[in-house]
Amino acid sequence: MASPHPPLLLKNGRVIDPVSGTDKRCAILVADGRIAGTGKQFRASSLPAGARTIDLKGKWLCPGFIDMHVHLREPGEEYKETIASGARAAAAGGFTAVACMPNTRPVNDCATVTALILEQARHAPARVYPVGAISQGSRGEALAEYGELKKAGAVAVSDDGRPVTNGQLMRRALEYAGNFGLRIISHAEDLGLSGVGVMNEGDLSTRLGLRGIPRPAEDIMVYRDISLACYTRRPIHIAHVSTKETVALIRWAKANGCQVTAETAPHYFTLTEEAIGKYNTLAKMNPPLRTLEDVAAIKAGLADGTIDAIASDHAPHSPLEKEVEFDLAANGIIGLETAVPLALELVRAGVLTEARLVELFSVNPARILGVEGGTLAEGARADLTVIDPARKFVYTRDMVVSRSANTPFLGQTFHGKAVLTIVDGMITHSEL
Repeated sequence: MASPHPPLLLKNGRVIDPVSGTDKRCAILVADGRIAGTGKQFRASSLPAGARTIDLKGKWLCPGFIDMHVHLREPGEEYKETIASGARAAAAGGFTAVACMPNTRPVNDCATVTALILEQARHAPARVYPVGAISQGSRGEALAEYGELKKAGAVAVSDDGRPVTNGQLMRRALEYAGNFGLRIISHAEDLGLSGVGVMNEGDLSTRLGLRGIPRPAEDIMVYRDISLACYTRRPIHIAHVSTKETVALIRWAKANGCQVTAETAPHYFTLTEEAIGKYNTLAKMNPPLRTLEDVAAIKAGLADGTIDAIASDHAPHSPLEKEVEFDLAANGIIGLETAVPLALELVRAGVLTEARLVELFSVNPARILGVEGGTLAEGARADLTVIDPARKFVYTRDMVVSRSANTPFLGQTFHGKAVLTIVDGMITHSEL
């Protein structure tokens, strides 16, 4: 039987595969949804029938990027985003897969919702991996049924958007999730400290007259969750790291043998609290934007391996939630289409190597979530991301693929972009 996807020969690209240590210009042949050959000089006579050749001169060919932290809003808030529109935005941003958080309506705390998400994603241009809830309804009172979630297709569990305030419940969650090979993704926030705060606590919040969220609101819960992970000997993943103290805690935990991984989002290494300016709600998020010291610490953590992944924390909102008073505005920004260009700024600045960028976007997310991907080895799934490091563009409203456009990066000039996304051997987005 013929493959539903025609073979592809991707030639002259700079192939970057940290798993095999490959970083050189060569060709890759894709057939039947898999990598059929690499590093060879393929002759036209040796190619499968119907093969299409794409010249990637000047571009990077990488294992498919995975965004392990997005909000797709379906079911329940489809006016902000749908699984289909979010997957299109992912493909446009160079992501071959995304992991979607469970704070939908209803919460993804059972097999029925997980199955609905997977059914809606069946024909999406990017793979969608559901993340189930830690607790029933994400209320922090009773554990969800992890075995049921795992069987239905969940790849991890989290109450993202809400912290698990009960330490005993988090301990049991770590133990229970570990039995099913599910990683806990921690939204670390001490609600007693963050309270009704709306931005980073400091001189600027005082001058603006806005209630602040102190850094310890994150740090204290990170320490608690790391301690519980060490005690239970279970892995834990810390989401959206934003403070220098959290980076130091994770570095210490790794040095002492704890099974902890972590992610940060591009806005935490590119923006500070100053982006709020005159009450710009597009710069309101949770955790909030911090200070230059925090940005520097996060960059260092990305470079030295303390932070394992870059995830967009894509959080679409309509004008109904953003064009209101700062105190009342919803937290979060869209990020699927700007994550790669923002991270490429770190490569140009010498903070990250190209190989390290691929580890942060592909190798490590695949490993943490326990999904296939992160390598260009022969026989591997043909999920590929192609980057043009020389592509300059201005990110304008008419370029936005997401259903929402709540981002502070509109109008910014970027240098470098994902220009080709291939999922299962099929081109799902191309700007070549």
